[in-house]
Amino acid sequence: MSKIPAIACLDVAYGDAAAAVAGALIKSWDADVPSQVLVRRFDGPAADYEPGAFYKRELPLLSAIISEFQERIEAIVIDGYVWLDAHGLSGLGGHLFASLRSGTPVIGVAKTRYQNDTWSIPVFRGASKRPLFVTSAGIDVKKAAECVRQMHGDHRIPTILNLVDRVARDGLA
Repeated sequence: MSKIPAIACLDVAYGDAAAAVAGALIKSWDADVPSQVLVRRFDGPAADYEPGAFYKRELPLLSAIISEFQERIEAIVIDGYVWLDAHGLSGLGGHLFASLRSGTPVIGVAKTRYQNDTWSIPVFRGASKRPLFVTSAGIDVKKAAECVRQMHGDHRIPTILNLVDRVARDGLA
């Protein structure tokens, strides 16, 4: 196992008959190339989508890929919200944080604002007029937002988050 901690960036894609999860490890927030990329396909229909219970669908897939990394993870970045309200109602990231029991920080980066969101920190990147919505567990949300701001890329979506999105979708093919 590596002594240099890594940041895991994760995403999931769904098709009619399968789901795929991708993970990329980076050694610093501004890294433009991952040190490792994993993708796993799970055949069969995904669990039904339940509004407010998205974690039931994605958490098993995220957990499966996290367990495969051979490096020590210092933080995990997911596509979605950690909290679904200002009082700590767990979203996907909150459930992931609790399931890890290790205190590994989880940073949620959502592309779309959740209903009546007043608790996330909007992060504007590049020339985009549309923010990313950052929430976190195990790390101060302002620090988490700064980490997302520092991620490599000139566009709204950081390079590595774009990569795991694409790799997950390609994993369905």
